Amino acid sequence: MYKTIKYEILDKDRKNANYVLIDVRSPSEYKAQTIPKAINIPLFNDEERKLIGTIYMQESIEKAKKIGVKYAAKRLPNIYHKISKLDKQYSKLIFFCARGGLRSSSLVSLFMSLGINAFKLDGGYKAYRKYINNNLPSLVKKVQFVVLYGNAGTGKTDILKILKKKGMDILNLEGCANHRGSALGSVGLGEQNTQKMFESLVYESLINRKTDLVFVEGESRRIGNDIIPTYLYNAMGNGINIKIEASMETRINNILKDYVHNTDKELISSLNLLRSHLGDRNIDRYTELINRHEYEKVIQELIVKYYDPLYEYKNRKYNAIFYNEKSKNTSQNIINWVNANQ
Repeated sequence: MYKTIKYEILDKDRKNANYVLIDVRSPSEYKAQTIPKAINIPLFNDEERKLIGTIYMQESIEKAKKIGVKYAAKRLPNIYHKISKLDKQYSKLIFFCARGGLRSSSLVSLFMSLGINAFKLDGGYKAYRKYINNNLPSLVKKVQFVVLYGNAGTGKTDILKILKKKGMDILNLEGCANHRGSALGSVGLGEQNTQKMFESLVYESLINRKTDLVFVEGESRRIGNDIIPTYLYNAMGNGINIKIEASMETRINNILKDYVHNTDKELISSLNLLRSHLGDRNIDRYTELINRHEYEKVIQELIVKYYDPLYEYKNRKYNAIFYNEKSKNTSQNIINWVNANQ
C-alpha cells in the first residue's frame, strides 16, 4: 500500500508546506505542462514511453508491463540517488504521473519501503488540472484589478515589475504565457507556455497574493497562442483603468531593450509574418535595416505604421493617465494615486 494526498490539501497549507512535487512523467510531458515548481524525475524517456504505450494498446498489457520494468530497472539507481537527496531537504516527497497510475504508484511503494516519506498525488496531473479549472474562476472573482494600458513601448511591463518590487501584488500575464502578445512577442523568449501551463501560472500568481488589489497589464484576449479565460478577461475589463503614455524616444528605447539582443534572425522571421499588413517593400527594407543594425528606424516605423493604429481604435475610458519617462518614478506615482483613491 501507499499513501495518497489530494492537491486541495497542499493548496490550503501553502505557508507551512515543506514538500516537493516530483513529476515522474516523460520529459516531453513535463515540458508541455506540469504543476509549477515540480521537479521532473522521469521513470521513462520519451521514446520508451511511446514504445510501452504502443505495445499496451496493440499487443498486450502484460508485455507492456514487462518492458516497463526492464526500462525502469536500469534507471532506478539514478532515480534513488536524486530522491535520497530530496529526502534530506523536504519532509514530504509527493510523486505524480498523468492520472496517478502505475508510474507514480510503483515509485511511491518502492520508496516507502525504503523509509522515505513518499506520497502519491491523488489522480495525478489530471486531477490537479481539474482542480485548477474548478477554482481559478472563483479566485478571480475575489480580485480587484488595476489594469495598465498603453501603446507599445510605453513601459507597462517594466512598471509592473517595479510595482512588484515595491510590495504590490501583480499578475504578469505575459510572463505566464512567456510571450509579449504582439506579432514579435516571442522574440528572444524561446518556446511559449501551453494554455494549461499558462493557466497554472495565473493561478499561482493569484493564490499567492497578499491583498485583493492586483496590478495587471492590459492585453488583448490572445497572448500568442494562449487565450485569457473569459472570466479573467471580463474581470480585467471591469477593473480600474490606468493609461501609460511616453515619448517616442522612450518607447523606442524600451522596445530596443526588450527585443534586440542577438535576435536578428528571430526579428526578421517575425517581420515576415507581417507582409500582408505592411507590404513586401516595407518588410524587405526593414530586413535590410536590421542587417545593418539600424534598429531604431525599424522600431519607429513599426510603432507609427503598425502598433499605434492597432491600439488607437479602442475607445476606452481611463481613471488616470501617467506619463512615463522613468518607470521607478511612475510606479511610485501610481501607488500614491491608488492609495489616495481607494
